[in-house]
Amino acid sequence: MPLFWKPYKSDATQFIDSLKQRDPQLEERQRQGRFLLWDRPPVDLDTQKAQREARVAQKPYVYQTKG
Repeated sequence: MPLFWKPYKSDATQFIDSLKQRDPQLEERQRQGRFLLWDRPPVDLDTQKAQREARVAQKPYVYQTKG
């Protein structure tokens, strides 16, 4: 092994590192976006039950007129 050996960095890793250097807020915005998609607040079971009970049954053929 050479004395001044550098660890290998792939092109993708170099690209991501350069993005992070250009935009320091990138990781925080990624966390916020991930929160919107995946991190859900706890489900209120009483509200969920009330919504299920208030649901109106759909007719077998939606586009049929009443006449």
